[in-house]
Amino acid sequence: MVVNFDAIAASVMIGAAVGVGGYYGRGYLAQGLDILENDMADKLARLRASALHLRKIIIAWLIGIAVTFIGFWVMLNQVLLGLVLAVLLVLAPWYILRRMAEWRRRKIEDQLADAMVSLANGVKAGLSLAQALEMLANDSPWPINVEFRQIVNEYKMGRPLDRTLVEAKNRLRSENFALFAAAMLASYESGGKLNETVERIAHSVLELQRLERKVQSETAQARKAAIYMALVPAFVLAVYYVAIDAENTKLLFTSPVGQAMLATAVVLNVVAYLWARSILNPDI
Repeated sequence: MVVNFDAIAASVMIGAAVGVGGYYGRGYLAQGLDILENDMADKLARLRASALHLRKIIIAWLIGIAVTFIGFWVMLNQVLLGLVLAVLLVLAPWYILRRMAEWRRRKIEDQLADAMVSLANGVKAGLSLAQALEMLANDSPWPINVEFRQIVNEYKMGRPLDRTLVEAKNRLRSENFALFAAAMLASYESGGKLNETVERIAHSVLELQRLERKVQSETAQARKAAIYMALVPAFVLAVYYVAIDAENTKLLFTSPVGQAMLATAVVLNVVAYLWARSILNPDI
């Protein structure tokens, strides 16, 4: 059995460097972990997911990414590709959680107009604001019923209704829900015709949703094209390797220049896809 002493020495040196850097930079590392943990905990809270043992999960994930990068570097001699892969793995959970939280927010906003109309009808029928919110918690679909149920449960446990509404507004970060909460707070604090105010807000929300759906339908084909364009480079690379020029294609993975070109292409491809998505999803 041939022992690769160069690889062993490189692994030992890398491990020693990481250990020394971690020891002297532990303060900055703890601050970075705090920022990352708080950001992910905020997104998990918006998703109604548990953040139990989140720091341990983050540390295990970062260790796995470091091992992956070192494996690409030492075992496969793919430094740039390992670095690009490590960066993508670091950003992937944050991006996925952000997309999931955004999807849940949009789902709640789609259900909000109907909830407003139901609330206005309940108040018009003689229910108090707390009773109307309890009706919404029981009758509304998921996920907006979860938010109303928490408001009602906290109110029943003795917390002021205005405080629970403000916390829900801050948690959801929805402009439409902020308007809805402001109307309820104004009615709760100073009285007034809540049903008329809520009905006007519901009409405005429905109009905004109509415009958003129109924009989504007009840009649907372009969004699909952006996905196809992001996948095309990988398909072309596979075709070149299988059917056209396998030897020169291998150079992209084995030579330093090829690795640099491939890593640059991956980064530019990801940036182009995210840029296209941001252009095709305008705020209304």
